[in-house]
Amino acid sequence: MSVLEEAKKLLPAMTRAEKAELLQWVARDLGDAFPGIESTPGICGGEPCIMRTRIPVWILEQARRLGMGEADLLRSYPTLRAEDLANAWAYVRSHREEIEQEIRGNEEA
Repeated sequence: MSVLEEAKKLLPAMTRAEKAELLQWVARDLGDAFPGIESTPGICGGEPCIMRTRIPVWILEQARRLGMGEADLLRSYPTLRAEDLANAWAYVRSHREEIEQEIRGNEEA
């Protein structure tokens, strides 16, 4: 039985207060999670990418800085959706230094 299946079995037995506390724990644990963005060791050097793709967030940010609009990005990357770009921009806002380092590292390579 998976951990998720075990949690489903325990949930009905919990009080509302216990459920609320559990929800707070989960929210804290996911605090730095960004929907639609994933970093997977061994894929694109572990850099944060758009989920379902191998498109690193830093590439999209660099293209935006060079004057590419969102419509241009969506045409250039047909697998992307507008939602993916919104997720990427949110990630960039929260991880500015990390993205700067990735852009600099690519320019130096």
